[in-house]
Amino acid sequence: MGVTRWGRVAAFAVIVGCVAYAPVAMTQLWPYASPGAPAPGEWLMGRIVSPEYVAEAVRDRIGPYGRSLVPLIVHSVLGGLLMLLGPVQYLSAVRRRRRLHRVAGTVFAVTVYASMAGAALYLARTAPEDAYSGAAFWVVLATILVGTVGSVTFGVLAALARFPDLHQRWMLLCYGFLLTAPLLRLEWGGLPRLFPGLSMAEINRIAIMHLGSVVVFGALLASRALDRRTTVPGVRGTWCPTPLFVAAHLAGAAALVRLSLSLLDGPGAEGPRLLLGYLVPYAVTYAVMAAGHRRAGRRGAGWAREEWRLHLVALCLAPVFSAGAAFVLERFVRLDAWTSLVAGVAIGCGVLAFAATTVVSLRVMYGRELLAREAEPPAVAAAAADEQEAGRR
Repeated sequence: MGVTRWGRVAAFAVIVGCVAYAPVAMTQLWPYASPGAPAPGEWLMGRIVSPEYVAEAVRDRIGPYGRSLVPLIVHSVLGGLLMLLGPVQYLSAVRRRRRLHRVAGTVFAVTVYASMAGAALYLARTAPEDAYSGAAFWVVLATILVGTVGSVTFGVLAALARFPDLHQRWMLLCYGFLLTAPLLRLEWGGLPRLFPGLSMAEINRIAIMHLGSVVVFGALLASRALDRRTTVPGVRGTWCPTPLFVAAHLAGAAALVRLSLSLLDGPGAEGPRLLLGYLVPYAVTYAVMAAGHRRAGRRGAGWAREEWRLHLVALCLAPVFSAGAAFVLERFVRLDAWTSLVAGVAIGCGVLAFAATTVVSLRVMYGRELLAREAEPPAVAAAAADEQEAGRR
């Protein structure tokens, strides 16, 4: 698998970050189980921002965490292990160490399920309004949990069905969802410099506006860097003709304007902050994806163009989904209008990227099925058609 120079740099940075974050993840809940226990993450954050910034966050989480401490410790310790297993998976795949890759992959999948089970118990025992940073953060955590479990499940099924390219995409998406944890910690340390005086809970609400789009965008970039094919057997034409492509852009633009105006009407200065945290990463993501789509078309790389195109449509439709999700959360989950809006916007890009990966998978699977049908002898095909007709009768 060929990887570009910048791809290698990015992969190295992610590996170093994951290895460095692993001990932080494994020890972050020790102070809640035993006050005064060492916690490297809190110690470092206290020096980057301030001790008061960290102390306030710990104080606000003691109650909710105390009711689900054991599941959370299981979740965080295994989460740290996943930060180490991810690089092993990547390096073993790149170096074609198949036996190591399969063993590490099995351990990785089992660890994901166990870690997410701990997170699920915490969410089940914690009312949305009692979650740290409020109900919107609870909705985002639940969505990440579902996305992580769903993507690793589809990754395992793709491997069993001998679709290595789809297996790679799903596992990269799974790891992207897992990387929301270390990326959130980076934002805890970086965003206070842009927005001084905000609490960690307020920083969380800014971060969730774009974390989903950032991690799934990273998974897509990694997939495209590792897949250098210009064509895929059986994949012809496009599942997204120009009228649909244009309609998705128009619908997305309209929904984006509506969401932007709604966020600007938010309480105090929070609305503009959240809008900024959403629009800037969204615009950068769109620009890079559109450039990739155009470049693939110019060099005649039909498969790359199709994948970029499907993900571009999903990105355009993310604001449409967010508007609908906000309506559902307010009407049926009984969250207040502002919380529903923030939660809907926060989960839109992640959910639509999952949907786009599903469509890409179906595209490849349909291509294989199409080739199998074309290779089938005419007599066998006619007999199968007669059998189906008899069954209908």
